[in-house]
Amino acid sequence: MTDPIQPPNLSTEKDFDGTSFSPIYTTTVTVSGGTASHGRASGRARSDDGVLDLSLRMPAELGGDGQGTNPEQLFAAGFAACFHGALSLVARQAALDPSTISVDATVAFGRDPEDGGYLLHVDLVVSWPGTDPEIAAPLLEKADSLCPYARMAWQGTPTTITLAS
Repeated sequence: MTDPIQPPNLSTEKDFDGTSFSPIYTTTVTVSGGTASHGRASGRARSDDGVLDLSLRMPAELGGDGQGTNPEQLFAAGFAACFHGALSLVARQAALDPSTISVDATVAFGRDPEDGGYLLHVDLVVSWPGTDPEIAAPLLEKADSLCPYARMAWQGTPTTITLAS
C-alpha cells in the first residue's frame, strides 16, 4: 500500500529572509524543433529529469495536425494547477475543505492590435461547490496575489534571454 500524497509544506507567512529572489525549486524544459524545425509545429518538450517528455503540435485551428499538445495547453495546465494550489493553501488556512475545488484555465492565443505581435488571454473559472461566494471571494483574491502564474500575468516576470555559446 502506498502513502497518500500530502500537500506541500508551504505557507503564506513571511518565512523567508533576504531582499533578493530565492529559488525554492528550479526546472529546465528543452524544446527542439523536430522535422519542421519549428517547436510549435513538430517539436519535442523534455524536462531535465525526463518526467515531462511529449510531442508538441500546432492545434488544428492554427493549421496543424493537432496530434500533440501545444504551448497554450501546457500554460493553461500550469496556470490552473498553480492557482488551484494557492487557493487550496489559503482555504486550509481558513479551515475550509479544498477537496471540491477545481480550476478551469482557458488560454486564448491571438494578435495584439497595437503591434501585430501575439498575446495570450487567460480566463480562470473556479468551481467550489458548497462554499458561499462571500466566503470564497476574499480567498480567491488572496490566491490571486499568492499564485506566481497570476502574479506573472499582472506584474510580468523577470526574463533573461541568452544565446548559448
